[in-house]
Amino acid sequence: MASRITQTLKTAAFDASRKFTRFTTTGVLSSSGYGAQTNFIQTTAPMGKNIISRLLGRYKNTDSHGPASIPSLQPQNISQPSNKTDLTPKYQDWHEFNPSTEKWTCVDAASSSHLPPISQVTDHNADLVLATWNIDVGEVLPRLRTSAILSHLSNLSPSPDIIFLQEVSRPSLEFILGDERIRETWLSSEMDSKNWGGQIFATMTLLSRARFSGRVRAGPVWRVKYNSRYERDALCCDVFLPSTNLESALGEEDEKRVRLVNVHLDSLARVPSYRWHQLGIVASSLRSAECGLVAGDFNPVLPEDETLVEENGIVDAWQELRRGEEGFTWGIDGKQAYPPKRMDKVALRGLVARDIEVMDPGTIVEPGGEDAGQGGGRLLPWSDHSGLKCTFGLA
Repeated sequence: MASRITQTLKTAAFDASRKFTRFTTTGVLSSSGYGAQTNFIQTTAPMGKNIISRLLGRYKNTDSHGPASIPSLQPQNISQPSNKTDLTPKYQDWHEFNPSTEKWTCVDAASSSHLPPISQVTDHNADLVLATWNIDVGEVLPRLRTSAILSHLSNLSPSPDIIFLQEVSRPSLEFILGDERIRETWLSSEMDSKNWGGQIFATMTLLSRARFSGRVRAGPVWRVKYNSRYERDALCCDVFLPSTNLESALGEEDEKRVRLVNVHLDSLARVPSYRWHQLGIVASSLRSAECGLVAGDFNPVLPEDETLVEENGIVDAWQELRRGEEGFTWGIDGKQAYPPKRMDKVALRGLVARDIEVMDPGTIVEPGGEDAGQGGGRLLPWSDHSGLKCTFGLA
């Protein structure tokens, strides 16, 4: 019993260290577009996998409503998740930028035009590329750091078709929606923060306009408000891919629905954990859709979280393709008491993962000096998380 309590306290301390930071108010920079920011930002290439000093000793302890005090290291025994949770989908719209009005406008996914069905597609046409990244609400200069992440994603080859973002603050959302690259080439699940309620940060999904046209098309988008200590939710959408299954000569199986779920599961090592409830709701939704994936920040900080994916009948893409490799997406330098962790994951049902890789963050130089090594501005990581890039297709 004593060893179990010790383990629980260590785990709680680990997550408390991960989430603690001081929120700092910064000046508002222009959000008119990426070009307006280029004079203020210096970036370095993404750090190597063995360099975890990108975190610079800054961690956050925050829920979706703002800064919180450092939690007690004692397990907090509160009531189990209620079975009275309203899981009714809260539908919202896809949005595209209209250059003639200079505004983001709603897109009716149900009426989107697509080409006549085809009987078979190649693997090249069927596969999709997902990028997911927790962009860190707790560090200063959210616009500069977000700009660096968007630049990195824009330069990937192959380019992402889907982008999941977590910990998107209102300043970061304003910047993303003002970025010319996003305006020109992406559909957004958000055009403002009206669907966030009282949260100061939330999730956001982007779909490539070039990819999701024709036979590959976007479907509905909605949020599910499951039990959460921080009022977090699952941001869900359906997309439709040409089916490779020739079951019907009449073309009845001409397309396949794929469900995509963007999550930021509850933080901290609190007992009982709500993460079992949250991922269970998501896994049930994936089963009802027959195929899909869930990706984002899973916050696996308790021992029971290690089997959370498998016990819900979904497949951890990293374990499937790179079993035995560390795959850390969050960590601290060697001087700290807590080890790196694979916080972020992609898990699939009825789909095949072709490839997955970690995208380590680079750094920006905080305005105020040209050379951080000679008394200039601090080097700030783009995020305290690494991103993940995963290529997947129909089974």
